[in-house]
Amino acid sequence: MWQNLPLIVRVGVIRRTQEKFTASATAIIVNDKGEVLLLDHVFRPTSGWALPGGFLQASEQVQAAVQREIREEVGLELINVTLYFAHTNGRHIEIYLTASPVGEPRVNSREIIGFKWFRLDEVPSDMSYTQQRLIREVLQTGFD
Repeated sequence: MWQNLPLIVRVGVIRRTQEKFTASATAIIVNDKGEVLLLDHVFRPTSGWALPGGFLQASEQVQAAVQREIREEVGLELINVTLYFAHTNGRHIEIYLTASPVGEPRVNSREIIGFKWFRLDEVPSDMSYTQQRLIREVLQTGFD
């Protein structure tokens, strides 16, 4: 019976019955000193520090999304943007990219309290475990 339904009906049924996901792009930005950029976020009152990033907009490509978010939050341009890691967290897809900065960061958004470049041994321990692990991997293995 399913096979006899018109394609448009099958696609419509699938789209209406499948769980929806949100997706975000997060940047592991490493400067020429081997430090990672972390932001102190308003929306993270208990942990504060986290990697910069944000939600993808409809039809937006992942690299474009992370470049837009970083530009909006701290005024940096990104180069060498490369997919590093992705995973699901419930109904949310987290996509991590590595990148190099162009320019100097500055607070551009009410969502951001501040920013700081951290060496590996300075990364705050109250951050997300996933983000700490990814930062450690990137900084320990080197980044171009």
